[in-house]
Amino acid sequence: MDVHISFLALGTHYGKVYLLDVQGNITQKFDVVQVFGLYSGEEFHETFDCPIKIIAVHPHFVRSSCKQFVTGGKKLLLFERSWMNRWKSVVLHEGEGNIRSVKWRGHLIAWANNMGVKIFDIISKQRITNVPRDDISLRPDMYPCSLCWKDNVTLIIGWGTSVKVICSVKERHASEMRDLPSRYVEIVSQFETEFYISGLAPLCDQLVVLSYVKEISEKTEREYCARPRLDIIQPLSETCEEISSDALTVRGFQENECRDYHLEYSEGESLFYIVSPRDVVVAKERDQDDHIDWLLEKKKYEEALMAAEISQKNIKRHKILDIGLAYINHLVERGDYDIAARKCQKILGKNAALWEYEVYKFKEIGQLKAISPYLPRGDPVLKPLIYEMILHEFLESDYEGFATLIREWPGDLYNNSVIVQAVRDHLKKDSQNKTLLKTLAELYTYDKNYGNALEIYLTLRHKDVFQLIHKHNLFSSIKDKIVLLMDFDSELSFYPHNYRPELQHVYLHKLFKRDHHKGQRYHEKQISLYAEYDRPNLLPFLRDSTHCPLEKALEICQQRNFVEETVYLLSRMGNSRSALKMIMEELHDVDKAIEFAKEQDDGELWEDLILYSIDKPPFITGLLNNIGTHVDPILLIHRIKEGMEIPNLRDSLVKILQDYNLQILLREGCKKILVADSLSLLKKMHRTQMKGVLVDEENICESCLSPILPSDAAKPFSVVVFHCRHMFHKECLPMPSMNSAAQFCNICSAKNRGPGSAILEMKK
Repeated sequence: MDVHISFLALGTHYGKVYLLDVQGNITQKFDVVQVFGLYSGEEFHETFDCPIKIIAVHPHFVRSSCKQFVTGGKKLLLFERSWMNRWKSVVLHEGEGNIRSVKWRGHLIAWANNMGVKIFDIISKQRITNVPRDDISLRPDMYPCSLCWKDNVTLIIGWGTSVKVICSVKERHASEMRDLPSRYVEIVSQFETEFYISGLAPLCDQLVVLSYVKEISEKTEREYCARPRLDIIQPLSETCEEISSDALTVRGFQENECRDYHLEYSEGESLFYIVSPRDVVVAKERDQDDHIDWLLEKKKYEEALMAAEISQKNIKRHKILDIGLAYINHLVERGDYDIAARKCQKILGKNAALWEYEVYKFKEIGQLKAISPYLPRGDPVLKPLIYEMILHEFLESDYEGFATLIREWPGDLYNNSVIVQAVRDHLKKDSQNKTLLKTLAELYTYDKNYGNALEIYLTLRHKDVFQLIHKHNLFSSIKDKIVLLMDFDSELSFYPHNYRPELQHVYLHKLFKRDHHKGQRYHEKQISLYAEYDRPNLLPFLRDSTHCPLEKALEICQQRNFVEETVYLLSRMGNSRSALKMIMEELHDVDKAIEFAKEQDDGELWEDLILYSIDKPPFITGLLNNIGTHVDPILLIHRIKEGMEIPNLRDSLVKILQDYNLQILLREGCKKILVADSLSLLKKMHRTQMKGVLVDEENICESCLSPILPSDAAKPFSVVVFHCRHMFHKECLPMPSMNSAAQFCNICSAKNRGPGSAILEMKK
């Protein structure tokens, strides 16, 4: 307000002069009031015969039409300058004790005396309300009332522990005027606090409260004065919510009373003045810069950086980059080099100069390796010297790390020839180091020196040689090296017309294991390759392949006398009898012959096997032990010649009998289970059929589609209900046939007795 700048009010008492703020909240007694302009010659001087407790000037006193102020003692006097530049006074109120608080806002003056709070309208010259004091037990001189205007029509009152928020001044409707003032006051909110109120001030939609605190000593159990508190609260309808609270350390707070503290505020600057007998404390609303200052002071750099990023449009004293650099320095000082290096990506961004500066800082502390993974590799691109410096650092101490950087960094970041020469120098000391050799090959590739790179890869027998060949079309350079390539990786180096068939077989075999169909055009060739170099895998190949010619395979196997493979091919081609004969005559393996017969499940094969085995006692023993579940053993036993000695005949016969007994037991067990299950299900069906069926007016006859029950309950009726839940009027059903007296549901069943058979007949 203008008066804050242009005018001061002074009071004197026993030779002492006190500086009054614009609201005049000074409680010292004085009887002289002077009002004069700081930048003008106007002056007012008045002597009173009674102590003056308070003074307040018009909010727009600087204007010529607003030369008014009020003083408060035992009376509330309004002084205003008349047209003759003379000052005249008017008594606004008296008779209710001393007036200790006055607040002037717009055209409204609010003051507090011993009885309560009044509001006076300067325009209408009327007192528009009286808000009585709540707690009359408190002495008004010890616990004075605190007043503040939130806006031109909203007054906030704090007295003792009570806050009335908000006394809203409203215009009265014309129909209600009569002899009443044109305005009236409505108390919108009221709540109690835990402490005594020494001052109030608005802060947006919240309140700043200066609280006088008394506490009880744990030792003496006596009440004592604690430090005053400055609280920010959020008023609610009947209570309040504490937003923040700060205890203030002022000198002599132990001896102060509630009346010794005052709270004033500068509305335009958001400054709050806490006045005590010995100190004045200035409080201001904390902004984001203050918050960041506090975080930096507590070394909470990451939180400070985050706060600055969120509020970058509102901060004035801080820069995000400065906070970030301070954060990096803090991490380095703490020894968290990897975290510091990782934060460089976010903080330094695309600032190449800062990147280079930080790299040199990391070099000074011997931590180039820490920052290397995070260096920019494009937009921005640093000076080649920076990358070369880091590569040399790795080359001196970490070959694997050096190789990793060469793979990850684009070759145009550094001077390739410088790094190649450095690697060569190290190879003079360790010529067989595979890591350095491979890295040198990669460097040659970046430099398009493919010949030297190919030579190193071949020397190392490294698989990257094939990628190099295909990527850069170096096929003409490897014509004389194809055997060498296949020697160390036949799968990658296979060609259909290769010089080394054994290597070709290795490739085709791996290809077949991966995909049975991918190399199908080579399956015929693979038969001879398997037969020549890998017979154990020939039979699995013949079984899994659906593309190899069987005649060709049979010819090769017969030429090489591969019995097992021939047997498989014969059986696959449908010549099972020849295959069985070959097993018996070539392999002489009765178990394999029996297994083959079981797989084919052909009666003629069993007959051939019995005929072939009938004069061979070992074969007969094998048959007796194995054919019991496929062929009747009697067929074999009847054909055995009398007097033939058969090894382990007794054991074989015992086994046959045991197998037969086991089959009998299994059948009897199955029969018992079947009977038990049938009986259980029959009982369950019987219980189900014995249950009643609900018949009501919603059911219909399935034949005539009319309601099943007559509308007239007294009328006789007859209903038939089937197990399938279909219902019929008895007269709607056809008469039973002469062959069967049972009735069946026409819908579900007409022939078989089952769910459609009748279960209930209702008559009335």
